[in-house]
Amino acid sequence: MKKVISRRTALKGLGTAVALPFLESLAAAAPAATGAAGLAPKRLAFFYVPNGVNMAEWTPKAEGKLKELTGTLEPLNPFKEHVNVLSGLACDKARPNGDGPGDHARAMSAFLTGRQARKTHGADIKVGVSADQHVANAIGDRTRFPSLELGIERGLNAGNCDSGYSCAYSANLSWRSESTPNAKECDPKAVFDRLFLGTDPKELAEARARRELYNKSVLDFVMEDAKGLGATLGSGDQRKLDEYLTSVREVEQRIQKAKAAMNKPLPKPNMAAPEKHDDKYWREHAQDHMRLMCDLMVIAFQTDLTRVVTLPFANEGSNRPYKMIEVPEGHHDLSHHGNDAKKLDKIAKINKFHMEQFAYLIGKMKAVKEPNGTTLLDNVMVMYGSGNGDGNRHNHDDLPVLLVGKGGGTIEGGRHVVVGRRPEVPLTNLFLALFERMGAPAKAFGDSTGVLKL
Repeated sequence: MKKVISRRTALKGLGTAVALPFLESLAAAAPAATGAAGLAPKRLAFFYVPNGVNMAEWTPKAEGKLKELTGTLEPLNPFKEHVNVLSGLACDKARPNGDGPGDHARAMSAFLTGRQARKTHGADIKVGVSADQHVANAIGDRTRFPSLELGIERGLNAGNCDSGYSCAYSANLSWRSESTPNAKECDPKAVFDRLFLGTDPKELAEARARRELYNKSVLDFVMEDAKGLGATLGSGDQRKLDEYLTSVREVEQRIQKAKAAMNKPLPKPNMAAPEKHDDKYWREHAQDHMRLMCDLMVIAFQTDLTRVVTLPFANEGSNRPYKMIEVPEGHHDLSHHGNDAKKLDKIAKINKFHMEQFAYLIGKMKAVKEPNGTTLLDNVMVMYGSGNGDGNRHNHDDLPVLLVGKGGGTIEGGRHVVVGRRPEVPLTNLFLALFERMGAPAKAFGDSTGVLKL
């Protein structure tokens, strides 16, 4: 059934539909924008980083209440009370289990599915439905987009990328079915247009032509609607609406400034040749690219356009260098560090760079005010991690995993939780706990053995 965006949930103009954040003045008239009893809906996001991490710089020294975060996790100190570090979780289906080499492809494909990927680089790929899609299938009809699949590094869905495994396995985090990956969108402008443009093809074409001819913002098409709405709002909501529209315009301007660079095709992934990734765009725009994607995720959650998002910071096995932080070597090459202290330091630099961008997102979420005095960060659950532990060992136990956000008050934060290691606790047990909170419970998922207590 085609969704119709209500006047109560969006400002509309020619080829444009700008969804609104929660506004108290409209809460009674738009109950679909919130959960039961006026509560904000819960949202769920999954972040992925490739090649494992420097675990010595990741793991807190003590179990229990988090003290000052150090090393890789230091950027999260301002949000410590919303952070849980989960140690001891395992992803067994990322192991060979008789299939030989290919840990990178298996690590990413099994991370959200808990399933063993079929070893093939042909068209007969097979792994399993991912956790984000399990939730999207259950509650996706409540929002305009059942889920959003975002990305930073483009990848291939065919060919041999890792020891006989299809490139699809190491390039895709989200899987709609066991044989169909959800292609991620890596262009911030394409994501922005998807969120803010309407659905009428004729209007879209006319709006695009006008915007390009007169260098207009999407907001220029909805200002009349915005003025009319503003006149009906209380002073607090008027200020909130102005702040929101300003933030949308700021994101749009940043995208426009980087448009020429973003239109330059990114190199194809190549584990063996970091210089293939050393393009000018990546060196000069990597941080802003990541932060634009984070901003767009926040907007999508803030306006309830979706409640489920995935975002890998790079493809598994990525060999991009990070010259902007004085790491000219390829990431994958460095991950095979052989306990070399200099290489480990450079891996820690990459890990911290990723964490700084993640902390930027968390800060943005904390700034979004929601019903009953809560923030978006109070109502979200963001899982961040990798399907590899130490990249040198290619181990898939004791994975680096964070869970950030309080899930609508259902999760206590500020802890280092060490789960039992014997027997191993599958990562998928965490998913069962998240599913329950998202209103998509399941008796089992992937290789799960029970619900992880949070």
